[in-house]
Amino acid sequence: MHGPFLGEFMGTLVLILLGDGVVANVLLKKSKGENSGWIVIATGWGMAVVAGIFTAIAFGSPGAHINPAITFTVALLSGHWSNVGLFWMAQILGAFTGASLVWMTYLLHWKVTPDAGAKLAIFCTAPAIRNLPANLLTEIVATTCLIVVGFSFGSRAVSSTGLSAGFGPWLWGVLVWSLGLSLGGPTGYAMNPARDFGPRMAHAILPISDKGNSDWGYAFVPIVGPLIAGGIGAGIIKLMQ
Repeated sequence: MHGPFLGEFMGTLVLILLGDGVVANVLLKKSKGENSGWIVIATGWGMAVVAGIFTAIAFGSPGAHINPAITFTVALLSGHWSNVGLFWMAQILGAFTGASLVWMTYLLHWKVTPDAGAKLAIFCTAPAIRNLPANLLTEIVATTCLIVVGFSFGSRAVSSTGLSAGFGPWLWGVLVWSLGLSLGGPTGYAMNPARDFGPRMAHAILPISDKGNSDWGYAFVPIVGPLIAGGIGAGIIKLMQ
């Protein structure tokens, strides 16, 4: 079975498997990549976006949103809302499944890692300095940049014939890589409600050794912030057009 639901599910699964996977590689004790740092994490997430987009397209979602904020922006721009609920469900389920696979892959490393905060950081984002209004603003700015710059890749002003097939996913990956290196410091740059919510649910449900709480008090920030940015981004794109 191929189709948009499967494509969004599989694309988001791959995004989280590789994105949360690189964080696990850096943060978990006795991992081969332990302490390799922020640049490794940002690079891994950028490449995860490339892999996720290609997977979503191959499995039947030509738009390859893999992000509820992108789905929301597309609906605002196009006026077509019929796929929004379907896509959001697929993206959240894909993110949950991808995070669960990361847990399985690093199964032997959770018990030997004493830091509950590091374990949570593998699954979802948390602020470097906790101030919810400021954290929300960071997510809005970063996600608006993601949307406006990302949608500019397909602008006719950039190329009257559009991008060559297979080129777009690489540009999105470079963009997320750049955003991680530049704007990721304050909140961990979720920029994607499914990317945070699905893995946070996995953290809450999975039997992770000494995991601590899932910090649901912060969870609205990486959900609401990117969706607000989706509205702002759609408004900016309409003005550009």
